[in-house]
Amino acid sequence: MLIIIPLYLTPEEQGYWYTFSSLAALAILADLGFSNIILQFAAHEFAYLSFDKENYIVGDDLHLKRLATFFVFCLKWAIYIVLIAFPIILCIGFYMLSQKVTAMQWQIPWLIYGIGSGLIFLNSSILFFFEGCSSVAKIQKLRLKVSIVMSGFVLIGLILQFKLYALSLSILFGALCGFGLIYKSFGKTITQLVAVSKTYTYSWKSEFLALMWRYAISWVSGYFIFQMYTPLTFQIHGAIEAGKVGISIALWTAVFSVANTWICAVTPNLNIYIAKKEWRLLDKVFFKNFVLSAMTFIMGILTVFLVIYLFKGKLSIIDRFVSFTSMMLLAVSWFSQLIVTTLSIYLRAHKEEPLALFSFISAAYISITTFLCIIYLPIEYLFLGYFSSYFFAIPWILYVFYKKRKTH
Repeated sequence: MLIIIPLYLTPEEQGYWYTFSSLAALAILADLGFSNIILQFAAHEFAYLSFDKENYIVGDDLHLKRLATFFVFCLKWAIYIVLIAFPIILCIGFYMLSQKVTAMQWQIPWLIYGIGSGLIFLNSSILFFFEGCSSVAKIQKLRLKVSIVMSGFVLIGLILQFKLYALSLSILFGALCGFGLIYKSFGKTITQLVAVSKTYTYSWKSEFLALMWRYAISWVSGYFIFQMYTPLTFQIHGAIEAGKVGISIALWTAVFSVANTWICAVTPNLNIYIAKKEWRLLDKVFFKNFVLSAMTFIMGILTVFLVIYLFKGKLSIIDRFVSFTSMMLLAVSWFSQLIVTTLSIYLRAHKEEPLALFSFISAAYISITTFLCIIYLPIEYLFLGYFSSYFFAIPWILYVFYKKRKTH
């Protein structure tokens, strides 16, 4: 995707493409940590359950009933979010994108993109639930199939000169494809959970909201930490510079996602070990995958800069990314974020959120410094605030992590 987008889009179109993605990431403000809580709570209940050969959940009757009621609760909550939050996100996008005068027809693609994003959010909520039910491999295969379908649709759309429609229609088509795959993989399980939920009553609202408000602070902060750069650049420097920022962030997000896979793969297990108080196994699995994540990201850094060194001045696509200085700032920042994310997964697996204040202060610092950088410094120093935030972020989270482990 990082290769074909610059080949088929003009620099201005690339800017709108990645601005769409950053604006749709306002869904973080709708999520408010909801997806993470789904995975955690489901994993803690599933610790005493399992799937049989027919894909039905079996095991302790009480935990099965609690899990069933939790699934129905999550499904209703996700539907409310889609119906309320995503129309607001669409309106915000229309307002921000209309600030720039252009001949480009972005309105209908943005509308389609917003609708597709809402449906994908609903899909993701269901997938996070089943991922918590120790189905990581199955869920990731499903996500891979959807990603292949979406990427193929984008490629065909770009070749046929659909421009922004290639992005928006791929999101909508991917969401519909996801619905079909979820039904095929978990249709029996969903039917079972809905039926079981009708035989038992349990209110998750108080337990859920008690943790939700803390997560909300962290997730709202997350938007300003990770997603504000492209829309801000779009407003201050225009679509072309926004395109460079967007595709560069997409590159390092991809490297981060690949490296973070080691931890994501064992996240439900970490929750299960905590539920069963298997502390030694918890630490053994966590630290092993932590090291693997760090090594993978370092390999990613070496690969990216080797490509830049070998092909700078030879491939025009390299010029579609930000400067070398900005790339260095992003590389170090995202590696630091990998450390923060990995440790936060460990901490949150205890059904706690000890990082609300940490996230809020980080977001405030990064927002203020980034705004000052984009106003008073050359564009290549846009990520200086993000980079410098880890001077206090890393020691802070290491301290919190050390305190939590002492309680085991």
